[in-house]
Amino acid sequence: MRSGNPTLSANTFRERCLEGKAMTLNGTVHKTALLLIGLIATAAITWRRTMLTEDPSSLFPYLIVGVIGGLVVGLITVFKKEWSPITAPLYCVLQGLFLGIISAIFEQRFPGIVFQAVSLTFGTLASLLLAYQTGLIKATENFKLGVTAATGGIMMIYLINFAMSFFGSGIPYIHESGTFGIIFSLFVVVIAALNLVLDFDFIENGVEQKAPKYMEWYAAFGLLVTLIWLYLEILRLLAKMRSR
Repeated sequence: MRSGNPTLSANTFRERCLEGKAMTLNGTVHKTALLLIGLIATAAITWRRTMLTEDPSSLFPYLIVGVIGGLVVGLITVFKKEWSPITAPLYCVLQGLFLGIISAIFEQRFPGIVFQAVSLTFGTLASLLLAYQTGLIKATENFKLGVTAATGGIMMIYLINFAMSFFGSGIPYIHESGTFGIIFSLFVVVIAALNLVLDFDFIENGVEQKAPKYMEWYAAFGLLVTLIWLYLEILRLLAKMRSR
């Protein structure tokens, strides 16, 4: 099985549950809800502080802790998935620190944009879940290969742009509010959304293969990674459109 989400690799569910309880779909849904609650609660704290402060730079330590801490804990979760009952909630708390500040900054510049981005993110999640459950969208091998390749290409572009930023440069147009920049962001949003379909399929396979119980936390973590990415890309797309 192949997934565009790097946290859900082909070997994720190779280890089956030999003793004790196995992973279930309901358990994964409950774990996802708990992680979302932790993420939103933490984001609400930094959101409020950002909206009230007159000096946003004073919150940069929270931003750095959220970004770097989330990256480190996320990587630990990927390589030590049996630790996910602890690391997955910690990851969401750290990402909440980051998302609350970033969201507030966007909201101050474009009032109402965060509500739009959140609504579109969860609307996309619900729509794709319904389409997957009804068989309207199927995660065929060609579908998986195409989405995975596109996701890898996007990540490569972002890495190259990040490296170029150290030299005071960057890939032109992709972060601008012109036609090309909007088309690029729209493409990234579509690919991020399609990764949700791969995640649904992968989780379903984990349940069928009777993966260990802790994989519910890991699967929920992987789904949250995609949702956070989708939200940020939608936020960026809306900001570009409103900047024109």
